[in-house]
Amino acid sequence: MKTLFKRSQYLRELKQLVRENAADGMPLSILDDAVFKAMLTSDNDNSREALRCLLGACIGREVCAARILNNDLVPAHLAGKSPRLDVHVTFNDGEVANLEMQISKHDDDLKARASIHAAMLLSGQSRRGGSYSDIKRVYQIFFLNCVLFPHSCKVSRRYSYREAEEHDRLSELTEIIFYEMPKLEQKVANILSGATTMDSLPEDEKWCMYMKYRHEKHAEGLIEKLYRQEEGIMRAEQAVTGISKDYMKYARKMAELKNSMDRAQELYSARKRARAEGRADGHAEGEERKAIDIARKMKEMGYPVEKIHIITGLPTETIEDLKP
Repeated sequence: MKTLFKRSQYLRELKQLVRENAADGMPLSILDDAVFKAMLTSDNDNSREALRCLLGACIGREVCAARILNNDLVPAHLAGKSPRLDVHVTFNDGEVANLEMQISKHDDDLKARASIHAAMLLSGQSRRGGSYSDIKRVYQIFFLNCVLFPHSCKVSRRYSYREAEEHDRLSELTEIIFYEMPKLEQKVANILSGATTMDSLPEDEKWCMYMKYRHEKHAEGLIEKLYRQEEGIMRAEQAVTGISKDYMKYARKMAELKNSMDRAQELYSARKRARAEGRADGHAEGEERKAIDIARKMKEMGYPVEKIHIITGLPTETIEDLKP
């Protein structure tokens, strides 16, 4: 139930984003968490291929196939924290990754969160009676729209367990990757000015450039060139375009249905009022006929007009005109 609620909440956020951007004539921003998730996890070939290509660009190896997993990590004990991942995926021979979009640092310690998530991805594979050799490599990947390591101009930073001085790697099982997308600004400026080309960019930086600048007006030409040259980014673009089209189509259908229901309600209310008014008119006519019958009988019995008027409420002219 909790997972269903979170998914419905995420879908509401996505629909709201689509409506707002459509109203403003703006393209969807992949920096928005809901759009990022939908781009990679929607149930269609474009999303699946985009996820496969993005993952391959990040880890530097070909990914043959990727499958979305439940985004809720199971805690080690009942009172433990159960974090919810953005894009939890398994691929190739059982390796696992979590891809997250982070717009700002807030008060959260992203370095600690990355370490904890990676550890939970790793421990989640352990089974009683199983062998440690069966544990597959895990990747915690953050796409940051903020600067976490200001001392360096590197866009990507990769961490693993290594010896403090000689830096030999302890294990291949864990890799934590941060992409600080604001550090692409100078590279984008150089490309737009013609000082350099994007052909020399690593594949993962091309993906970061696409996600960071897709909604930026001044980078339209660059983004179009990116998705025309890169198959994976083209699939991502088709997925995001599909999100917008699907939800705008849904919104139009819902608006049409609402208008139809409003019209039906108005017609029903009008008919109800007409029936009520008709009953009221008929009731008044019936009461008047009864009063006239009583007045006629009283007149036949010799009652004076004034007394008949007081009892029946009929005008004296009407009573005088009554025939026996």
